[in-house]
Formats: sequence, structure tokens, C-alpha cells
Amino acid sequence: MPESPWTVAEPQKLAFDEPVTALHVRSVNGTVNVVGVEEGPARLEVTELDGPPLTVSLEDGVLTVAYDDLPWKGFLIGKWLDRKGHGRSAVISLAVPAAAAVEVGVVGAAAMVSGIEGPTTVRGVTGDTTLVGTSGQIQAETVSGALEAQAVGGELSFKSVTGDLTVIEGAGPSVRAESVSGNMILDLDPTGSTDVRLTTVSGEIAIRLAQPTDAQIEASTATGAVSNGFDDLRIGGTWGAKRITGQLGTGAGRLRATTISGSVALLLRPPLDDVDEAAAAKGENDRYADEAPGRAAPEGDAPTGKVL
Repeated sequence: MPESPWTVAEPQKLAFDEPVTALHVRSVNGTVNVVGVEEGPARLEVTELDGPPLTVSLEDGVLTVAYDDLPWKGFLIGKWLDRKGHGRSAVISLAVPAAAAVEVGVVGAAAMVSGIEGPTTVRGVTGDTTLVGTSGQIQAETVSGALEAQAVGGELSFKSVTGDLTVIEGAGPSVRAESVSGNMILDLDPTGSTDVRLTTVSGEIAIRLAQPTDAQIEASTATGAVSNGFDDLRIGGTWGAKRITGQLGTGAGRLRATTISGSVALLLRPPLDDVDEAAAAKGENDRYADEAPGRAAPEGDAPTGKVL
């Protein structure tokens, strides 16, 4: 097979012996799965492909899987999908070193990233994104796609128009989220002080905090309802506007949540003696790992440049 770049016009597998330090994926419709692995070469598997071929290249440690006519800056431009997206679909699975930096752009496709320790950047239009067990910095931007983050440990930044944000067992030091109408549901158990800033116009906000949590709290809504599960916090406000304010623990962290017409709820996270809950979360993570890219490829497959 010729040297990089390669053209993938039909379902096939590739393995790369050269080191991979970064991954860039740009795809339309279908699914993109990325999993971080501790050993073995980087692997690519395309199981379904309709429309024009994908171009695969590996240069200076950067593995790229993309359509040539889909630039990174074009992901949040809906007109691109109207002009060129019809008739395209790909199911792409990749296994890369866990320390790699990952950039995924999807137009109408679902994306799942698991076990990555380096920074992760995701841009999408309508497809949903799932992150599992990542520990690096996360930046996600969508138009209407939702983001679900499970057991993530890095800083999280999320921007969307109508997409929802769900964080389960979030242990990262900060969460920044902005949306127009998307809902935000966060289950947080930070290991230290945390910085949470959430803003939405009409979306609802619900935050579940572990005890002890050290943070200054200020959550407000102009016309929505409020709910508070902490004795140390108070509800105030005049007319329709309501605020939940106060300090939890030492107040070393900060939590700011603002919505105009949505409701706000601050809930107490139950102690982790609920073994079933933790086991269920772990089972979900294991399931995603089993379904992740490269798992189906047998040991001892062909080296770089060979079709598997």
C-alpha cells in the first residue's frame, strides 16, 4: 500500500505502527467512536461508508480521518449540511494512545470518546456526544446536539444553542456551560474546590452536589421555580425573580447558575455507600469500552500501511 495519505472508499481496517500524539476526525452522519488505549498501535476501522471516500493521513504524529471538503471551521455552519451532507454516512472507530489530543467534528453524526487523558475538543451540529472516563480538558460546541459526560475529571467547557448538558459523577475542577434553551443537569463530586458557571435563557438547571462541598453559591432565575436541598443556603428575591445564595463548607469554590425562565434546583448528592449506584456507573463505562474502536481487531494484525 502507498504511503500516507490513504483513501478509504469502502469498509476496511488499518493499523499504524508510527507513534500517534494527536487525532483529528471530521465526519458526516453515522457514528464516530474513539477510545484511548495504553498499549498497542493506533487502529482505524470503518465498518460502514456511503458517499465520497475518507482521506486518512499520519504526519508528524497527527492522525487525520476526514472528508477533504469539510474544514474544521465549517462545522457550525448549517448550510454545509444542506449542500453536501445528504448521501454521506460513515461509521468510524479508532483506538489511539490515551495521552493523545483528540479533535472530533461531526455533522449529524453521534460521537463517543472514552478513556482519553489528553485534551478533547468536539464540535457538532445535530449529533449527540458522549464522553466517558476522560481526564483531560474538554471543549464541546454544538448547535442542537446534546453532551453527556460520565466520570470525567478535567475542566469542561460547553456551548450550545438548544443542546442539553448532562454530567454524571463529574470530578473536574471546573464546568463552564452556555446555552439558549438547553437544559443542564449536573451530578458533581469534585475532589477539591470547584468552579461552576452555568448560563441559559430558557433551559432548566439542576445541580446535585456531594458533601462536603466547599463553594460560594449563587443561583438565580427571573421567572422560574427554585428548589434547595441545603440547610446552609437560603432562598430570596422579589416579585418573580428568585435566588439561592450562601456558602457551603469553607466557600473555597464557586458556583454560579443563571436562567431567565427556567427552573433552578440544588440537590444534595447522597453518600457513596449506595454501592449499586457506583456499580451501575462502572458497568456503563465498561460497556462503552467494550464497544469502542479497535476492540474487535485481533492481536497480531498487520503493521502500518497494511489493510487488516
